[in-house]
Amino acid sequence: MHYEKIFVIGDIHGCLDMLNRLMDKIPWRPDKDLLVFLGDYIDRGEASKAVVDYMIALKRCFPNVECLLGNHDAMFLDYLNKIDIDQYLLNCGASTLMCYGITKPGNEDDKVPPDHIEFFSSLKPYIEAEDYYFVHAGFRPRVEIEKQSLQDMLWIREPFIKSHFDFGKKIIFGHTPLQEPLVMKNKIGIDTSAVYGNRLTCIELPKEKFYSVAPQDSM
Repeated sequence: MHYEKIFVIGDIHGCLDMLNRLMDKIPWRPDKDLLVFLGDYIDRGEASKAVVDYMIALKRCFPNVECLLGNHDAMFLDYLNKIDIDQYLLNCGASTLMCYGITKPGNEDDKVPPDHIEFFSSLKPYIEAEDYYFVHAGFRPRVEIEKQSLQDMLWIREPFIKSHFDFGKKIIFGHTPLQEPLVMKNKIGIDTSAVYGNRLTCIELPKEKFYSVAPQDSM
């Protein structure tokens, strides 16, 4: 499907207030434009559960919304499946567990609503548009997109960010926290460290126009 514009939002990490204000700011038209979220809806921030509620409601109301899988989202799913519990806790999962009323490993039963589990399970590792690839962390240079590993798509940093490799389409990604968007010929990074007190950023394509909000912004 062809969209007139594409809006892409970086890592939210439980920052619901910033998400609400950014959504009010962008000129997204649900009937004409695609809206893409790059993953990491949870962890570190104070409102992870509420952010997921927001995302679920948004997807139910509007079909032109795509949500990607972030490494923190994948770790949360693994935690719920009793896989790599320590890794999730070491990667700042405690704030999310607190939102769900999970006080210790083992008391997860019935704490996470089924529609939340369904949401996390439905997240895509990447999506493709006419001129772009959207992915949480990035791709391994010189590897075909179809052969990229999930580990790299969720976690890769330096080998991807430092590379000038042409993937055939421009990559829009998050994951690596920056002070300002990283704009290169082959990629644009828009995780601008919202949860660390900086900004939550959206890019409008194909204009490559940026919108952002900071914690201290007023309505």
